[in-house]
Amino acid sequence: MAASMARTCCHVSRHGPRILRGRTSLRLALGSKLHCSSPTHNGLLFSLNKRGLLQDSFPEDAAQDQLPRLLQSGAQTVYCGFDPTADSLHVGNLLALVGLLHFRSAGHHVLAVLGGATARIGDPSGKTSERERMSEDAVEANTRSIRESIQRIFTNHELHVQDGSCKPGTVTVLDNLSWYKNWGAVDFLSEAGRHFRMGTMLSRHSVQSRLKSGDGMSLTEFTYQVFQAYDFHHLNQIYGCKIQLGGTDQLGNLMSGHEYIRKVSGDEVYGLTIPLVTSSVGDKLGKTAGNAVWLNRDKTSPFELYQFFLRQPDASVERYLKLFTFLPLPEVERLMEQQREDPGKRLAHKRLAAEVTKLVHGKEGLESAKRCTNALYHSSVQALEEMNDDELQELFSEAPFNELLLEPGTTVIDACRRVNAIPQGPRGYQMVSDGAVWINHRRADNPEQLLIPKLQILSNGLSLIRVGKRNFYIIKWLTL
Repeated sequence: MAASMARTCCHVSRHGPRILRGRTSLRLALGSKLHCSSPTHNGLLFSLNKRGLLQDSFPEDAAQDQLPRLLQSGAQTVYCGFDPTADSLHVGNLLALVGLLHFRSAGHHVLAVLGGATARIGDPSGKTSERERMSEDAVEANTRSIRESIQRIFTNHELHVQDGSCKPGTVTVLDNLSWYKNWGAVDFLSEAGRHFRMGTMLSRHSVQSRLKSGDGMSLTEFTYQVFQAYDFHHLNQIYGCKIQLGGTDQLGNLMSGHEYIRKVSGDEVYGLTIPLVTSSVGDKLGKTAGNAVWLNRDKTSPFELYQFFLRQPDASVERYLKLFTFLPLPEVERLMEQQREDPGKRLAHKRLAAEVTKLVHGKEGLESAKRCTNALYHSSVQALEEMNDDELQELFSEAPFNELLLEPGTTVIDACRRVNAIPQGPRGYQMVSDGAVWINHRRADNPEQLLIPKLQILSNGLSLIRVGKRNFYIIKWLTL
């Protein structure tokens, strides 16, 4: 749906409406019109463009005249869609949520629409083959999980990020299955289908690219643009929604919605697309080598999310601070100046990682990420002592987690053998003696040494055993 982060659809029918193409055109259009604007609503588009959050607008003159006037006239309703094809959104989707949050902070009402119906159809945009059909139960479970995630992010923004300078608009999370579930196919085609023209539908880039592929395109996928267009119409009629926000690959679907609404009701509606964010090597952000960075904690921990942004290359940090955080642009400039003066401190990287983690997981998630960072990379015993069991298992996700009864007289060699950290017999004994074993970040090279409370058994009952550089074993000691 609209939140997909794929490449811009630049193929437009020669009979179709013209669009702004590329950031340069949009920047010129926005800048020339809005740079003198002072009202919050009117300056919003200019602000978003300066942050790099806007790529294209539709129709062409929207960014130059109509949209600024509309936003200045009062609170508007903006929507963005998310198909629940997985049980979590990923950081590529986060930019769409950030866009909605900017509109909400400026006093506009936002709708996050989950595609409980359209997920079963499958958006062909940016795809080289058709998705596997999803069961109703899977879509329902994914929808529930993503709903909770979106609500959490909006709550975190309100509690920890929003500055309170403007009364925020409302936020509503919807499921498009609610307005499709009672429709029959004949009734839907009779009402909606007659307003779509095959030539226009076939001209869409997402359709053309699939028709030229070896697998072709199914009728199911071909109708996706009809359903997304009807979504926009439904939201326009019920919620007065006039603005759709989406990824660059959604421009064709967005145009379909605009044309459908114009034919059915005559209302003028608008679309804005957000850019595709890629890594320094051209991969979609958060999906490098197929390993997505998710927004749900059970799939990507706060520590992993924090580290993902902390490790971004220097060349990307300024852009990501503007895109993914809500820091004022002068503050971003100050951060980058401090970074240039002392690159080793990596102040900009740390602020980027902290702001994104706080938005996604709240202050508690950020503190958890920092504890894990200190425990793993700074050998902080205090951080280890403050970590709970969930954090330990998130941080050392590949490490065996053992709950053992602490028996009197337990030695270093006993602990290592009970969790199979070392081989049995003389070889394991020799490994300890040679200094290959560390307990709670301290070398333990005396096999017969009794485990020392507060040193090798922390106050939270933890012993973290490391053998070599990367082999970890967690022991949670139980006492009678």
